[in-house]
Amino acid sequence: MEGILNFLSDILQQPAFLMGIVAMVGLIALREPGHKVLTGTLGPILGYLMLSAGADVIVANLEPLSIMIEKGFNIVGVVPNNEAVTSVAQALLGVETMSILVAGLVFNVIIARFTRYKYVFLTGHHSFFMACLLSAVLGAIGFSGTPMILLGGFFLGAWSAISPAIGQKYTLKVTEGDEVAMGHFSSLGYYVSAWIGGIVGKGSKSTEDIEVPEKFSFIRNTTISTALTMIIIYLIAAFAAGGEFITAELSAGVNPYVFSILCGLKFAVGVAVVYAGVRMILADLIPAFQGIANKVIPNAIPAVDCAVFFPYAPTAVIIGFVSSFIGGIIGMLVLGFTGGVLIIPGLVPHFFCGATAGIYGNSTGGRRGAIIGAFVNGLMLAFLPALLLPVLGSLGFANTTFGDVDFAVIGLLLGYVGEILGNMGIYIVAGVTVVALILPSILRPSKEAINNVYVEE
Repeated sequence: MEGILNFLSDILQQPAFLMGIVAMVGLIALREPGHKVLTGTLGPILGYLMLSAGADVIVANLEPLSIMIEKGFNIVGVVPNNEAVTSVAQALLGVETMSILVAGLVFNVIIARFTRYKYVFLTGHHSFFMACLLSAVLGAIGFSGTPMILLGGFFLGAWSAISPAIGQKYTLKVTEGDEVAMGHFSSLGYYVSAWIGGIVGKGSKSTEDIEVPEKFSFIRNTTISTALTMIIIYLIAAFAAGGEFITAELSAGVNPYVFSILCGLKFAVGVAVVYAGVRMILADLIPAFQGIANKVIPNAIPAVDCAVFFPYAPTAVIIGFVSSFIGGIIGMLVLGFTGGVLIIPGLVPHFFCGATAGIYGNSTGGRRGAIIGAFVNGLMLAFLPALLLPVLGSLGFANTTFGDVDFAVIGLLLGYVGEILGNMGIYIVAGVTVVALILPSILRPSKEAINNVYVEE
């Protein structure tokens, strides 16, 4: 039984397989011929693996940049990292985490089928991270065994359906009506960025409409502009860290500045591979998902990884990353000044989450929205993980914490409710969540997914 559970959990952790299974079910529901089912299933799998390969290149080349910044500017503290804290959680709460993951997917499908929250969450690794958080927080409150698994699975499945719905009106602005949703557990940061963009960005032109003189027209090429931007950032960090340190610790004898330039170029290649993977995913997944929407879960909407949205506003990706990172640095300085836990800006969350926040801010407020929205996202990525640390129980001593906004919000909500009201408080939160899931169907009965209405401006 445990072997089957591990097999299922391993499958569910892999978004590539999850997307392939969903595409296959959709194509079968549409009664497509066998060869189209095969190619339509492999397309999203290969596309996501391509996206992941690009993301791996980005992460691998951000790691030396983080080390250079920490060394060059003498920064010591806690680095929020989902993968690191998850590895610690697995050692302590492995069976509970896997069980919550499986239960969460089941609850998500049930909620999508029978309520107006018709969003199917396809980013399996983020579901796994959230399962880890829920097992840690519920365990710290005093839950164990079946109650922990059922409550954790319910909260995971519910948030997997609710979080895409909350900001779907913003997501549709980003995609200009393409029916996909945000399936990433930093979604609240993106929605806040879009909301701020709507306030500060009136009259501001889109980042994608930036006028470039003819002699600099090569900058319009996303890969080249990304490479140039990142080379500058790497070289600044390299000068700060010192050539001797880089040669001894990072570059394996390669000239430190050549190494830094290569890292910047490889980073840009990683971004280009991500874009290519996204195009392959969307080309096959969205048509196949119509089978799910028509036959299995009527009007279902796929909720996909944040990187899927990068091609909609490539310039906002870089602007959002830089603005979010600046926000993270300022947040770190404020925490240090006030005596709080020093949260070192993690370049991986600031790139992926900051870039997406920039895209959402741009969709409602143009350039000003992208800059200010992503900057606020950076502040949130500094302050919220610092607040979350005490809530994680035994995981709070691991010198790391979850890096994205939704993890902090859910962890803080459940942690403090449990601390104040005990186990009964968690049951009350579950009851309120059930009401929130059912209420839209009562107040505004419809077969359409809630908030999935695109309004052109």
